Amino acid sequence: MLKLGGLLLFLLSVTAQADASVTVLLEEPYSYDGAFAGTGHTAVYLTNVCAASPTVLRRCKSGEAGVVISRYNRIAGYDWIAIPLLPYLYAVTKPEAIPLYADPKLVSFLRDQYRQKYLEDLAPDKASGEIPGGDWVQLIGSSYDRTSYAFQLETTSEQDDELIQWLNTRPNSKSYKVVSRNCADFVREVVNFYYPKAVSRGFFSDLDVATPKHTAISFVKYSDRHRDLEYSTFVIPQVPGSIKRSRPVRGTVESVFKAKKYVIPLAAFHPFLAGGVAWVYLAGGRFNPAKNALVFNPNGDLEQPLTAEERRTYQKNLDELLRESLNEKPSHEVSSWREFEQIAKPGFDSFGRPILQSQISDKPLSLGISPGNLFSNGEPSELQREVLVTRLRAELTAGRAPRSSKIGVRNDLELLQKLVAGQREAIAARADAGN
Repeated sequence: MLKLGGLLLFLLSVTAQADASVTVLLEEPYSYDGAFAGTGHTAVYLTNVCAASPTVLRRCKSGEAGVVISRYNRIAGYDWIAIPLLPYLYAVTKPEAIPLYADPKLVSFLRDQYRQKYLEDLAPDKASGEIPGGDWVQLIGSSYDRTSYAFQLETTSEQDDELIQWLNTRPNSKSYKVVSRNCADFVREVVNFYYPKAVSRGFFSDLDVATPKHTAISFVKYSDRHRDLEYSTFVIPQVPGSIKRSRPVRGTVESVFKAKKYVIPLAAFHPFLAGGVAWVYLAGGRFNPAKNALVFNPNGDLEQPLTAEERRTYQKNLDELLRESLNEKPSHEVSSWREFEQIAKPGFDSFGRPILQSQISDKPLSLGISPGNLFSNGEPSELQREVLVTRLRAELTAGRAPRSSKIGVRNDLELLQKLVAGQREAIAARADAGN
């Protein structure tokens, strides 16, 4: 019995350690960053560390997914802030509440609702009661704005406890500096706390400035040198929607080499310097963060991405399904999904899942737009169908990174098939009633 008990304790400790990991998140640029520098953002995700508050860490309890920590510039005077994984990515607390499709109105609504409930101390309402401005929006809903790449290496519970004590006891006050103390510097410090000298700055590629891309590159190289440590890489796709897609992430020198507005004048006036920039890029700039990556599922699984052949097959299936249902009579008097999207207002259902609400022909219409409530509003409608069609078309678009997994696309297509079958049954039932 003693030997059996010792074996069980050993297995439990091994399992606990295997669940612990440190992950470098390389996040693509968007908006002004995407148009100019293009360096993006980086954060560290810890699977066995959770947030007692946005500025106090603790060990995770069973069933908790961990925390994302990063350095920020202008948020309540703090240096780093910790946000649970799902809210950081989607601004909701449950996978079934993640919208199938997102537009700026819905994202703003989800972020503000989460802020009011969990981040009021960091970003209080304006004196007028309106939503505050500022950089707090960076804390939640990252996956509505951009695609992220994750590079994960195992840790131990002991290492996690030491990190918690280190961050909880040292000063947490604003110290951001673009060149010397940016988000990549913070991630470098955390990773090196676990594995000394694992991550470095790019002396040539980034002019000795820490950048998100070089942080990821050096972390991947460290994992190559330490094959005894369990390593994985995965993509967190940008949520389909009308929000502009994010851009490829670049290093400092690479952004100069790739941007004509910089490299052409440089080549004209400083050809030798331009040649050096090109050499640095060709030597180390061709890093593909999506190589061999799995696809993140909000439920916590990592899934296989679509192959090119599978993408073509699913696209053919989608086209055939749409051709078959093309002439079916709409159930609501609305010209298109786009029209409804423009006039609808976001809200929550009784279970806290997002919905869009509007008036159609003087009748209230509530449209569930998450997997948990898509079919909860009575008769299937062409609006629900268009949500799924729009999502599937986005997922089946080829790009530099996977837009979804095999399982994700299959599940969405099955939802659409179920919806189309329900519409046909409803149309047949109305015809029978009329006869």
